[in-house]
Amino acid sequence: MPSTEATQTSERSPAGRGPSTQRSKAKENRRQALLAAAASLFAVNGFNKVSLEDLGAAAGVSGPAVYRHFPGKQAVLADLLLTVSQELLDGGRQVVEASPDPLAALHRLVAFQVDFALGKPDVIRVQDRDFSNLSEQDQAAVRALQRSYVEVWVEVLAGVHPDVDIPELRMRAHATFGLINSTPHSVRSHGRRISAAAARPLLEGMALAALLVRIPQAP
Repeated sequence: MPSTEATQTSERSPAGRGPSTQRSKAKENRRQALLAAAASLFAVNGFNKVSLEDLGAAAGVSGPAVYRHFPGKQAVLADLLLTVSQELLDGGRQVVEASPDPLAALHRLVAFQVDFALGKPDVIRVQDRDFSNLSEQDQAAVRALQRSYVEVWVEVLAGVHPDVDIPELRMRAHATFGLINSTPHSVRSHGRRISAAAARPLLEGMALAALLVRIPQAP
């Protein structure tokens, strides 16, 4: 007769994941589906015009089922913006750690930010329009993550421009975010659409030109 341990092992999936792990994965997949639906719906309609029932329907669950993942609509918005802000910070740090020198890191950071802007334009729009709907605590948390992400860029820029003051480097970083983050939205919303393949080199080239230009010092 097999032991209890052997019986439990035989009931596990081929990948070695038990029922609890599979349930956790399914729950996380539903959470991600709700966040993706929220990004799309908030971007198109605005936070205040979207109900939990709308979110549930877009993600394939009932409105009340949304409460299994979030205590309310504001929590969905907070999770969306906090998750993206943390992903940017973590990804930016990984890019820098994997780069051999500051110039290479700068090129890779620009490509990383362009990937984000082209891949998640809805999130950028939600951030711009609905940030004020977050609680003060969540606003502070998102801002803290975003400031840390800016400082990743500033540190790299300081290695490229060692003779430039930090405030100017910080301004360059912010200006670059504005350039990259606004353009994907505009090319999707006005006139003829530009494909991501065509927009990517244009955005990267313009951003690098702004970041690398040397400004003559006033006499």
